[in-house]
Amino acid sequence: MSITVQTLVNDFKMDVVSGDHGLSNEILNPQLTRPGIELAGLFDFFENDRIQIFGSKEMTFFGWLNEEDQEIRVDMMFQRTPPAFLFSKHVDIPEVFKRKGAEYNIPILKSYTRTNELFSRLYQYLHAKLAPRKSLHATLVDINGVGVLLRGKSGVGKSEVALELVKKGHQLVADDRVDVYEREQGMLIGEAPDLLKEYLEIRGIGIVNVVKLFGASAYREDKYVSMIAELVPWDHEEDYDRLGLESESETIFETEVPLVKIPITAARSLPSLVEVAAMNVRLRTLGINMAEDFTNNISREINAKNSKNKNKKQSE
Repeated sequence: MSITVQTLVNDFKMDVVSGDHGLSNEILNPQLTRPGIELAGLFDFFENDRIQIFGSKEMTFFGWLNEEDQEIRVDMMFQRTPPAFLFSKHVDIPEVFKRKGAEYNIPILKSYTRTNELFSRLYQYLHAKLAPRKSLHATLVDINGVGVLLRGKSGVGKSEVALELVKKGHQLVADDRVDVYEREQGMLIGEAPDLLKEYLEIRGIGIVNVVKLFGASAYREDKYVSMIAELVPWDHEEDYDRLGLESESETIFETEVPLVKIPITAARSLPSLVEVAAMNVRLRTLGINMAEDFTNNISREINAKNSKNKNKKQSE
């Protein structure tokens, strides 16, 4: 995965001060560097595939150097061809950087965000953009804060379930194809491809835009995947879990996602079942397991009756 410096400039609304012929440079590494020790002359650990960010600290130190050292150390950084040099809000860009940017065709960028905020926002942005992705044949909806990945064979009714959930006030994230990436272990994020954003495909009706039909609140750009709801045809030979004590999961990248299989029949309201499954998963994340509570109540009732019967026999 990679993005160009031009994409970064557009998304963050930065100014290109110099080196605009290098806007097609690719950014491959999501990590960032603030090159303080390089300005001091140590280049043994210089990461040439990272964006180099300069804030007030770096520029204050740079101002302590004489002109000859400034020229030498800036040139040494440019010789290693990083994708871009980025200066934060309260920093004046030295002329030597502007000159070298044009000479080496490496963009010199100016942001109007403070250094720490810029570093944090850019770090999250690059990790999202450059993370490995998987495309899944599924539909992703946000149900009261729970990201539910609806999965099943083509024609099983995933989009129709999503439509009913949107009508109930929940949000569509992606239909038919979901691109997922792992921000970090345990944080799996799903989003729609650019061409499919906001759209649902309903067989017999066609493509509908949920934002135009139901308003902006019916759609969101991305969502953490909290559970998988797999829609499967009812199988009379299958012994389905009736209490909810059995738990399944599926691993995507390195993140384990709870999996709930929902059998389909004409009499069952799938949107309501998916909604309840999402609420149940949310309760479990809060430490509440209704199936265990139910079985524990039964066990206590049985133990109480056994104890009562035992005491009755002893008294006889």
